[in-house]
Amino acid sequence: MGRETSIGRLANKVAVITGAASGIGRATARLFVVEGARVVLADLQWEPSEVLAAELGANALFLEHDVSSTDSWRNVIDEAEHAFGPVSVLVNNAGIICPERPIDQIAEAEYRAVIEVNQIGVFLGMKSVIPSMRRAGRGAIVNLSLILGLVGAPNLTAYAASKFAVAGMTKTAAMDLGKEHIRVNAIHPGIVRTPLLDVAGAERRAQCEAFATMLPLGRLAEPEEVAAAVLFMASDDASHCTGVSLAVDAGWTAA
Repeated sequence: MGRETSIGRLANKVAVITGAASGIGRATARLFVVEGARVVLADLQWEPSEVLAAELGANALFLEHDVSSTDSWRNVIDEAEHAFGPVSVLVNNAGIICPERPIDQIAEAEYRAVIEVNQIGVFLGMKSVIPSMRRAGRGAIVNLSLILGLVGAPNLTAYAASKFAVAGMTKTAAMDLGKEHIRVNAIHPGIVRTPLLDVAGAERRAQCEAFATMLPLGRLAEPEEVAAAVLFMASDDASHCTGVSLAVDAGWTAA
């Protein structure tokens, strides 16, 4: 079955996807709409978000959103409910990176900026969506923790710290919310062919591509491959999965 063939795995579900303007978020939004969801595209990037919303049609709504702001989260959930009804799926995908430097060379402001978006943003998202999921009667939260929520890497202290925190919050939130029929799972992609690779620069991109060839599957992931894992965790196909850390990493963590 092709990726664009819908079997309605998200029929009658309302989803909020942060960082939806590009990369994994964009691929996830497209797949969710194909599978029957009504989707809120939550991002700070206006132009690509509006283009994507127009492409996806009446089942998509773009809302400008700062994940580190409680007020912004309140507005997103309120607007989602007003447009589509109670939220039943949250994908915490938004994130930023920081300059790659040893820990003693990272400025405190740089560290805090990464934590505010990657860690606090996920915490606020989960906290903000719970009342709406209670109104929906159930819910699925999918947090993008990435591979650096499972293993370390040199010169990426702030990023790894934020992603390990997401992995831990996922497991504890799953324990807190399971009896309310709200599942919480984490996806840990490895190296994905997204615009973040371009932001990192040509040299870093070449290094990532070379490293990927040494992994068991021998290549970078495409955003659509990660989106398929997010779809699984968001759908009723994963109805007995919570607190799971699913690596989509070409075998990186197999060793």
